[in-house]
Amino acid sequence: MSGFKEPGFADRQKAAQQARQNILDKFRAQPGADDPEVIKRRAEREAIAAARAKAKEAQEAAKAEQKRREKEEAAAAAAQLAREKEEFEARQAALEAEQKAKRDARYAARKNKGKKK
Repeated sequence: MSGFKEPGFADRQKAAQQARQNILDKFRAQPGADDPEVIKRRAEREAIAAARAKAKEAQEAAKAEQKRREKEEAAAAAAQLAREKEEFEARQAALEAEQKAKRDARYAARKNKGKKK
């Protein structure tokens, strides 16, 4: 059994040349840009890209519609809150006026009661 033989300069140069030739052969074996299979794959990729773009536009439109609806709902909620606050303040004012009228009536009754004596 022989030991490992260290490759020399010529061996390394031959291996490098063989590697370059293999790469060149592989490149030459690839189909050109006018090959029907390449054209078919390119058309498929373009169709997929167009479908993605269309789906993205639809998604963005749906997102814009959702934002618009949310804004409308927020505006409606704010208007409802303002109406409720206004109604509450009106009820409070009416209640205070009623309480004041009762208090005034009691005060007047006390004054009249004292004058009768």
